[in-house]
Amino acid sequence: MVRNGGSYGEETTEQGDGWLRVLLYVAFLLLLGSALTRFLIRHTGENLAPWVICLSATLAVLYVVEPLLGPSPTKRRYVWLGAVVAVWIALVWLAPSFGWCAVPLFFIGLRTLRPPAAIALIALITAASMTAHLRLAGRLDVDVFLAPPAIAAIAVAVFVQMDRQARRQRELIDDLIRTRRELAAIERREGTLAERQRLSMEIHDTLAQGLSSQQMLLQAADRVWDTDPATARTHVRTATAIAEHNLTEARRFVHDLAPADLADGNGLDQALQKLAERETSHRLTVRCHIDGTPIGPLPERVQSALLRIAQGALANVREHSGATTAALTLTYLDDQVVLDVADDGHGFDPEAEPGAGPAAEPAAARDRGREREGRARDGEPAGTRGHGLPAIRTRTRQLGGTLTIESLPGEGTVLSAAIPVRPATT
Repeated sequence: MVRNGGSYGEETTEQGDGWLRVLLYVAFLLLLGSALTRFLIRHTGENLAPWVICLSATLAVLYVVEPLLGPSPTKRRYVWLGAVVAVWIALVWLAPSFGWCAVPLFFIGLRTLRPPAAIALIALITAASMTAHLRLAGRLDVDVFLAPPAIAAIAVAVFVQMDRQARRQRELIDDLIRTRRELAAIERREGTLAERQRLSMEIHDTLAQGLSSQQMLLQAADRVWDTDPATARTHVRTATAIAEHNLTEARRFVHDLAPADLADGNGLDQALQKLAERETSHRLTVRCHIDGTPIGPLPERVQSALLRIAQGALANVREHSGATTAALTLTYLDDQVVLDVADDGHGFDPEAEPGAGPAAEPAAARDRGREREGRARDGEPAGTRGHGLPAIRTRTRQLGGTLTIESLPGEGTVLSAAIPVRPATT
């Protein structure tokens, strides 16, 4: 946007008044040529003709070079405007018919000067035009007193209206640009928060769960170190394998945050099989079942989410349910894929889960208290808890799926996540 110190503080945009500039140039040159032709036809052979021709050529050159001065008001531009007005006044004094060239000069003055100076210049140009026509008429003429001021008033009104519209348009454009910037900033903040949440869930479902498994295995090895060295060494070796896998996950986070089990070209079926083998220990046996065949390759986002859901669900089974067996079942349907995680643990009341409602708060508080006591007895720091079910719900919801939890105290738990494969995942 181009700004200057003109009569209304700002110049219209080049695209908005470009056509007006061209029109004014053409109109001025036509008026100048018409006045010169009229003078030469009526005053052939007079001594004033050379002066009028020279002044007309000078005024035409001065008017044409105006774009070279730039849009901003500078001392050079003010000098140029003064020279144009002076040459025009001299022409009008010699040949009053050049007074019709005053209209384009009105717009130049309004565009270059501020209101007081612009009004004074317009009054000067109008007075010079009226004086020249009075000299030409040789008598007092009402038209001479009315026409020039009326033309000046119309020119000023047109310019003021155009300037208001241009300023209103600039304000709307500025508001639009500001709104777009604010929306972009909000989208960046929301994207940052979503990415942070995603990373926290990724870390919880991989590194944090792996570290928790290592802690439990090492604590178990420590308890039987003296009485059963073979079992202790088995726990240590298992913890070492989990640590190796966690190291691979950490390196994968740095690379592209893809699950390590899916990074080597393995499909979701193989990744769940590996997860079941890795989670199987002396305390928990995990089996994996695949039902049906996919109608096409699952999107990487769906595979990654289902694998993370399985990891989080098995972590809850291992840490909180007291189960001895668990089953992963992946079912391919026509329009969705379903992951079921079942265990034979002590179960819980889904309605009493934290956040289920005010009536569930006492039971939920008791469950959390018993859970902290059990974790403290196993040597795990009390009060440490990951995302768990909220993270699983978030992953399922982000893919347009549904999460179902069926459980009763003493009867185990079945968690089912159904993800549509078309078109919600696109």
